[in-house]
Amino acid sequence: MDEQRHLLSAVFGLARPGPGGLECGEAGHPAGHVCLAPPEEYDLDALEETLGMGLGRPRSLATGGRADPAASARTGLPLLAPFGDRIVEMRAWAYGGRWIGCGAARVGEDVRLVVLVAEREDPAAELPEGSSWVDAVVSVTGWDTARTRTVDWADVEARLGSPLPGDYKRLVEVFGYGAFDGFLTMRVPGARVPGEDIVPVPERADPARGLWDPYEPYPVPGGLLEWAGSEQADRFFWLTEGPDPDQWPVLVTEDVPDAWVRFDGTAAEFVHRMLTDPRHPFSTARHFDTHWFQSYESA
Repeated sequence: MDEQRHLLSAVFGLARPGPGGLECGEAGHPAGHVCLAPPEEYDLDALEETLGMGLGRPRSLATGGRADPAASARTGLPLLAPFGDRIVEMRAWAYGGRWIGCGAARVGEDVRLVVLVAEREDPAAELPEGSSWVDAVVSVTGWDTARTRTVDWADVEARLGSPLPGDYKRLVEVFGYGAFDGFLTMRVPGARVPGEDIVPVPERADPARGLWDPYEPYPVPGGLLEWAGSEQADRFFWLTEGPDPDQWPVLVTEDVPDAWVRFDGTAAEFVHRMLTDPRHPFSTARHFDTHWFQSYESA
């Protein structure tokens, strides 16, 4: 347990923003990363499990001695660069302006485990004209859209008794269950964590506390339907007023009465502005220069 804490402390100490670049002390390694010694008793799965406790599900950059052809500076290539063709496997997480990786590399006749933190370029790119807010969120987080999943929206909406906003459905298909900048966690259909499914949950409200005033929870007509939450107990709702869910405004409340903030835009626009606009009331741009999505789904 002490070695686990030491490893996590070292990794996150390097991953946090700070002055200057990363310099590795290993001979022949280029600048832009730092290699760390994993605990001797660990195997690769144990390393992934330990790092994944705070980072979620990793992406695979190399396996069986071959780098993923899609690997680039925006998708984790700096984690492969120190090892060249000696890399056997690499699993990667984005965390702010850093990549965190664990894997295996050949050293002489042996294969050894590696843990490293590497510098990460800002993934935001110029978007073609006509791009959607979901496209903009993908761009700013550098997310791998190959993970797109299929959701039976007809069944989900039948259970809810209402259609859902189109951009929210696309966010779920592209990103799945997880958190933006480790802060905003979307509710998604079929989430394995209790309370994280997108279902009406009026029983969560305690009328005596007045947290819903002056609104009512869905399925009351025009009521609030929760689509996301935060680690600071913020709760993100749609005000389900009107027949067109794409026009529903976003309402946010903290865990105190009469703390409503209204945003007249879609969920994806809300997330993008949260990630990029320091003036946004729930901005993560005030804390991070580079942004990411943390997947909580199993492989």
